[in-house]
Amino acid sequence: MKAMVLHQIAPIETAPLKLEEVPIPESQVDEILVKVGACGVCRTDLHVIEGDLKREKLPIIPGHQVVGKVVKEGNKFKKGDRIGIAWLRHTCQSCFYCEHGKENLCESSRYTGYHRDGGYAEYAVVPEEYAYHIPEGFSDAEATPLLCGGIVGYRAYKRADVPLGGKLGIYGFGSSAHIIFQIAKYQGCEVFVATRDPRHQAFAKEMGADWVGAGDSILPTPVDSIIIFAPAGNLVPIALRSLKPGGIVVNAGIHMSNIPQMSYEDCLFHEKQLRSVESNTRIDGQEFLALAEEIPIKPHITLFPLEKANEALLKVKQNAIQGTAVLIP
Repeated sequence: MKAMVLHQIAPIETAPLKLEEVPIPESQVDEILVKVGACGVCRTDLHVIEGDLKREKLPIIPGHQVVGKVVKEGNKFKKGDRIGIAWLRHTCQSCFYCEHGKENLCESSRYTGYHRDGGYAEYAVVPEEYAYHIPEGFSDAEATPLLCGGIVGYRAYKRADVPLGGKLGIYGFGSSAHIIFQIAKYQGCEVFVATRDPRHQAFAKEMGADWVGAGDSILPTPVDSIIIFAPAGNLVPIALRSLKPGGIVVNAGIHMSNIPQMSYEDCLFHEKQLRSVESNTRIDGQEFLALAEEIPIKPHITLFPLEKANEALLKVKQNAIQGTAVLIP
């Protein structure tokens, strides 16, 4: 099969992913084999490729927003079923966190496109219990951003504890943010978007944001909750200053630059809270996909052939994609 393979950590500008012919992966016990229809490009892929995350496996095929059809079935999914493969692909299911509904914190957790090969390929495998049914209302390509930007963004939204009809601030307006924006508006929230790129500012206005400003702006009115999607630690004190008393700031990314020193009185006093997000639980995924179908979410996507993965990732790094880049094998 064709696959885009990473052999060495390197800047995406050097086009480190190589198109290669590799064997079709063999599914192990409790795994299913999937013919990939589409794979979304995520900023986390960039963090893996450029070494922002600790190196776990090389060579590696990245990609963890995979939609395709089952070609070698298991017990839960049958041949021809359309399924999704997401970032979380294994937990121990027996530790304190797994037994208390927090499997995303399992110390034995493993991830697609990081510990095991992912979806920048024509075929992929996944443990059956970590695969998702894909709602019929989405094409393969449209469904891909739901599997990370959507699911992990949804966990960030839950942790932000946004009141119905409340005020939500969003910093950064990429793949995940444009999906979670739609949930907030569906639930009657006012949404304030701060993003540095003029194209993303225009995109947020087009989608119906109640206010749009520069990426490092203090919001024009104090808000109930804020989600920081941009991997920029300097935004944390700015966001905290934009909160109402008792409000919550959530850092949604897997990687963020260092948070600068900040004033306790200006930023954290008045019972303000700062939270992080680590992956998601499978319950998060099931809840989100049901909600995405109900709304329905309308992902904005830009298609690239598989062999253009380096180009797609570079555009993600340059913030040149509205919504999500999607690879088609």
